[in-house]
Amino acid sequence: MSNSLAVLHALDSARTQWYHITAIIIAGMGFFTDAYDLFCISTISKLLGRLYYYDPVGSPEKPGKLPHNVNNAVVGVALFGTLTGQLVFGWLGDKLGRKRVYGFTLILMVVCAICSGLSFGYSPKAVIITLCFFRFWLGFGIGGDYPLSATIMSEYANKKTRGAFIAAVFAMQGMGIIFAGLVSMILSKLFLLKYETVSFREDPVRSTQREADFLWRIVLMLGALPALLTYYWRMKMPETGRYTALIEGNAKQAAADMGRVLEIEIQEEADKVAEFKAANEYSLWSREFFDRHGLHLIGTMSTWFLLDIAFYSQNLTQKDIFPAMNLVNKDYQVSALREMFETSRAMFVVALLGTFPGYWFTVFFIERIGRYIIQLVGFFMMSLFMLIIGIKYEYLRDDNKWLFAVLYGLTFFFANFGPNSTTFVLPAELFPTRVRSTCHAMSAAAGKAGAMIGAFVVATYTLDGKANEIRVAMITMACTNMLGFFCTFLVTETKGRSLEEISGEDGGNNETQMPSTPSK
Repeated sequence: MSNSLAVLHALDSARTQWYHITAIIIAGMGFFTDAYDLFCISTISKLLGRLYYYDPVGSPEKPGKLPHNVNNAVVGVALFGTLTGQLVFGWLGDKLGRKRVYGFTLILMVVCAICSGLSFGYSPKAVIITLCFFRFWLGFGIGGDYPLSATIMSEYANKKTRGAFIAAVFAMQGMGIIFAGLVSMILSKLFLLKYETVSFREDPVRSTQREADFLWRIVLMLGALPALLTYYWRMKMPETGRYTALIEGNAKQAAADMGRVLEIEIQEEADKVAEFKAANEYSLWSREFFDRHGLHLIGTMSTWFLLDIAFYSQNLTQKDIFPAMNLVNKDYQVSALREMFETSRAMFVVALLGTFPGYWFTVFFIERIGRYIIQLVGFFMMSLFMLIIGIKYEYLRDDNKWLFAVLYGLTFFFANFGPNSTTFVLPAELFPTRVRSTCHAMSAAAGKAGAMIGAFVVATYTLDGKANEIRVAMITMACTNMLGFFCTFLVTETKGRSLEEISGEDGGNNETQMPSTPSK
C-alpha cells in the first residue's frame, strides 16, 4: 500500500497548510490568464469586423462583419494552439518534471498576449494573419498549463481535500471569464464616454470609430499581466514529491522539498522508493497500461471531448446569441463601441450569475458528493435546459427573454457544477505518476478537439443568428451532452483514496469503484 512509503503517506495525510493555498493561487492564476485570453476574443471579434471589414462603397448601410472563415480563424486558432501545447507540455511534464517546464508556459503567454495586441499590418488581412499567428502560440502556452497545473496540484494535495484543491485551481477559469467581460465592458465604456458624439448616434453604421483600434489591442495585452505577476512564485515552487521520489527515484530530495514547504517530517526510505519505482515502469502504450487504465482514458477523453463541444460553443457564440435573445441591440442600431459594451456587459452578467457560481459549488461539494455524481448530474441538466431552449426557442426569444436568459445561465451553471470541472479533476487522479501529466494532456486535448468543433462548426452555424440555426444547434448540443452522460460510466469515483491506491501503483486493485461505496 502507499502507506508503506513515508513520503506518500505524509502527503496524503498532511493537514491543509498555507502552502496548499499558495499553490492553488499560483496554479490558479495561470488558469485565470488562460480563460481571459481564450474568451476575451468573443468581446472584440465583432469590433474587429466593424473596424477592418466595413465597406463604405459596396455596403455603406451595413456594419462591417468578419467573414465566416476569418471569424473561425480568429476565434479558433488559439484552440488549435492549446491542443498542441497540451500534448507537448503534458509529455514534457512526465519526461522532464512538472516544475522544469512550468515557468515556460507563463513566459510564452506573456509574450504572445502582448504581441497579439501589437498586431499591425498594411491591410486588414495582414493584421488578422499576424493576430492569428500570435494567438496560436498564446494557445500553445495556455495548453501547457492544463496538465501541469492539474498534476502539480493533485500531487501536492492530501487525499481528503485533493478534489477540492484541483477544482479550486480550475475555478480560476471562471474568474478569468468574468474579467474578460468586465475589462472589455469598462474599457469600452471609457472609450464611449470619450468618443461617442451626436454624429455617432445619428449614424451608427458609419461610426466604426477608428480610435477603437486601440481598444481591442489593450484588451488583449492586459492578458499578460496576471501571468507576469505570478511568474516569480511559480519558479519558487519545488518539484512535486511524488515525481521526485517515484520517477526520479530521489527519496532524499523528495523528503527535503516536501518537508520544507509543507512543514512535515518525512523519512527518506531510499530502498523502498527504488522498489516502488521498479514496480511501475510500464509505459503508456503497453498492454499493462491498457488493461489497468484503458477504459479510464477512453472515458476521460470522450467526456471532455463531448463537454467542450457544448461549452465552447456557448462561450464563443454568446456575441451572436445575445442579439437573438434581445439582450443587446442589433449591430445596425448602435455604434461599434456601444455594441462591444453591450456584448461585454451581457457576457459579464451571465458569467457572474451562471458560470462563476458553478465552479465554486464544485469546490465546496466535490468531496461530499463525489466527482462521478456531479458529472452525471451536470451532463443531464445541461442536456435538459438546452433541449428546452432548442424546442421553445422562438417563444422564449419573442415572449419571454428573461426566462430565456435564466435557462441559458443554468446551462453554464451546470456545466461548471458538473463536467467542465470534473473532466479536469479526474484525469489528474486516475492515472499513474509516470504518465499522469501525459494522460491528462490527452484528455484535455480531446476536449480542445471538441472545442474546435464548437468554434468552427457550431459557431459558424449560428453566426447569422437565425432562429432555425440556433434551435438546431441547441438540440444538437443537448444530444452531445447526453452522450457525455453515458460515457461517464467509463470512469470511476476517486474521492477519499490516495493517488497510488486509485492507479494501482501501490500494488493493490484499481478496479472501478462505484460512487456509492468509496474507500475510506
